[in-house]
Amino acid sequence: MKIVLSSLLVLASLSAKAENLIKIDGSSTVFPITEAVSEEFQTFSKGATKVTVGVSGTGGGFKKFCRGETDVQDASRPITKEEMAACRTSKITYFELPIAFDAIAIVVNPKNNWVTEITTEELKKMWEPAAQGKIMTWKQVNAKWPDEKLTLFGASTDNGTFDYFTEAIVEKAKSSRGDYTASVDHNTRVMGVNSAKGALGYIPYAYYISNKDKLKLLGVVGGAKAPSKKAVLPNEQTVISGNYFPLSRPIFIYVNQASMKKPEVKQYVEFYIEKAGEMAKQVQYIPLPAKAYTTAKEHLKKQKLGTVFGGEAQVGLTIDQILKKEATF
Repeated sequence: MKIVLSSLLVLASLSAKAENLIKIDGSSTVFPITEAVSEEFQTFSKGATKVTVGVSGTGGGFKKFCRGETDVQDASRPITKEEMAACRTSKITYFELPIAFDAIAIVVNPKNNWVTEITTEELKKMWEPAAQGKIMTWKQVNAKWPDEKLTLFGASTDNGTFDYFTEAIVEKAKSSRGDYTASVDHNTRVMGVNSAKGALGYIPYAYYISNKDKLKLLGVVGGAKAPSKKAVLPNEQTVISGNYFPLSRPIFIYVNQASMKKPEVKQYVEFYIEKAGEMAKQVQYIPLPAKAYTTAKEHLKKQKLGTVFGGEAQVGLTIDQILKKEATF
């Protein structure tokens, strides 16, 4: 009898622990930060809570989030009107929490010896739908460049990076030529660009930092709206100042309001906000100012739900502009 009772107590304990599960999915860009925070949190909670972090891309993750399948959504862009509508249909309400800033890096093969900078107009000429099957060499983009085959590597349509890049460069979200090598995994793009002399790709800046030996980083001339008229390389200073335009962007987590009623999720999200700046820097992203994380805590405390972006694409916002939006929310 004692043995049976003991076994039941063990099973009950295991069952209780199994219930303390936090499900996260979404952006591969945000993944390194969330993974780092989650590992720290699981140590902090002494194994009482398990955190699973999937990588379906921002779009793929929002499909799950708006069906109520996940507690937290990693996003490399704000929620769209279509995703807002999907969440409303499922009666999912949410908190929107900016956690860091990222830059989209334009990279080429290290053997590329003809280009060190590129304009947004040249990028558009490479990537717009009209280029499909027509712009196939570097020379076709710029007559000063060689007649080298242009091999492109970009994000998949489920990536928030794809949405942001196409909005910033082609000036219409999801508008892109289709004859390029697409991958939800940024590391696959790193290896692709490294494999062909005439390759060009776009990846989160943090992935460039960890693969400097495999890639060559290009400066970007941002066009008429850019603060600088010269080519600008992405780094912490140029992103914070807004000079790396238009390929700097905030990244987010979205939290299901119903999930926040679970003590372990509430504890996790509060822990995330507390650690976000530190973890962002650790994995080569750009932390927000301390007041941004204070604002996030206030939004949770005051139950400020929804988005400050209204479902609209936002390109080239500076950290100060994001803070002003958050402060008036």
